[in-house]
Amino acid sequence: MEQQQTIMAEPREVVERSFKINHKLGPRLIQAAEQDAILRIGWTSAGDPVPKNGELGLCPNLPKGSKMRALGVLGSWIAAYGSGGNFTIQGDAGSFLGAANRGNTINCEKIAGNFVGYAMRSGKISVMDGVGDDAGAFMEGGILLIRGPAGERIGGGMKDGLIVVHGDVGKSPGSGMTGGKIIINGRYPSRLPSGVTQRLLTAAEVKSINAELDNEGMEIPKDAACLVPTEVLQTENLEPPVSTSDLTSIGLVAGDLHHTANYQTCDTAVLIADGKSENLTVALPLPMLPILSDGKMLESAEIEPLAMDVLAKQPFILRENPRPLDFVMLDHKNLADAPELLSNCSGVVVDLDELPAMTSEEIDGFIVTIRTLLGIEKPVSFVNAISRVESLHVRSSYHDIDLAISRIEDGSGIAEAAALPMIGRSTKSHLSQGSTQTGMLLGLSASGQDLAILRASGIDVICCEVPMQDPQDLAHWLVSVANELTGILRRLGLESIELLERQHLRALDYETAAISGLRLVGYERPLPHWFAR
Repeated sequence: MEQQQTIMAEPREVVERSFKINHKLGPRLIQAAEQDAILRIGWTSAGDPVPKNGELGLCPNLPKGSKMRALGVLGSWIAAYGSGGNFTIQGDAGSFLGAANRGNTINCEKIAGNFVGYAMRSGKISVMDGVGDDAGAFMEGGILLIRGPAGERIGGGMKDGLIVVHGDVGKSPGSGMTGGKIIINGRYPSRLPSGVTQRLLTAAEVKSINAELDNEGMEIPKDAACLVPTEVLQTENLEPPVSTSDLTSIGLVAGDLHHTANYQTCDTAVLIADGKSENLTVALPLPMLPILSDGKMLESAEIEPLAMDVLAKQPFILRENPRPLDFVMLDHKNLADAPELLSNCSGVVVDLDELPAMTSEEIDGFIVTIRTLLGIEKPVSFVNAISRVESLHVRSSYHDIDLAISRIEDGSGIAEAAALPMIGRSTKSHLSQGSTQTGMLLGLSASGQDLAILRASGIDVICCEVPMQDPQDLAHWLVSVANELTGILRRLGLESIELLERQHLRALDYETAAISGLRLVGYERPLPHWFAR
């Protein structure tokens, strides 16, 4: 459904304006909730209307009892991650209205865009003049009430909750749903997606749902359609293709430098810099961010002191319970936990492969929300498939993202050696004029040799899985990787990892030279086809 809104201001101006509104509202929200007062956006202090035009990412994580009222045409990601506040929009809203809702009551008096109530867990969202596509996608609870038409795939992937539509819906309603109900008081496609069935409501259900809606003008009739999931034949999913090779066919050569003494220290630290301030950086003892699911294990009382000292200095990428030095990986599964996760971490890694495809305006709205929760000075990273590396770099540069990470295991089967020139060319074309750093996400754990090769290839930070889950063993693995990396630097005669360059790399076989553009060992230059135009 086409949304009736026009955003005239420049995107950067809108983003800055939105940040300022969130910054001003922050301290006042709790105070207003305690006083049962309503805060207003879109009116002067004298009460004269000054409708908003495109502001986005407003009021994330509204606290319980807070009341907000906005006037005008708002952009995407309004009132996301709410914890129990009340938000009313006298006008239109963009995409992702009330995303990851956890208790807010949201009322939009006109049109809302795509992905209304995306990944919401609880609360109630009402839209009075229709919504776009994918409303209620990945819902886990709560109520989504829509008057007017709804677009395609309403309730897609929903696990629980209630969607009520007083109007017509588009194609594929409930596609991929595993729980919850979609009530449609209007027309819907006669051909439903696999795994979705239509049934009649019982009298008890009609009474219960209308009591839950608590809105006399929006009650459902007894002949409304009810879409629910049904069992389908389950088959094993085929594993996607994996990278066709690793980095073992790439070697590191010393050149003319002599090796250094085996007691000489080498600098292996790397900084992730926030592009908006030269003084705000995150220091990594190794150019590596290992990935774990839960950070609780890193602070166990049973860890030996020496191992604890190692773990206490190494940031990880975590999905749950981050420490202050760690990064949080955000996707649709833990999006609703963003307020707690981002309040206690060093930065965020956004998995674009596990979130809906977003327009530039929607990305801006999303960034406003997470930077409001995280702190505007902390680094934000994007992860995307290696086959989309140019798109990742273009978007990261445009949206001032601090670290752009390419995922090798994206199902394409692209070899790690072939990924190096892909990232290198894209970096030169799209990131050379900005402050965005480059990263690579490996499918397995990294060795010191891997870190050295990737750093020499121009990759700033390497993300990888860990080889074991035991914290004691993790500490030993980190020390062994550091020792291996230091040994390589000493052999090459380098005092710092920053001195590693592409000239130190050699392809050890013809195939690797052919796909990577590296100098073939013995031949000592790239293969001829790399010079062809």
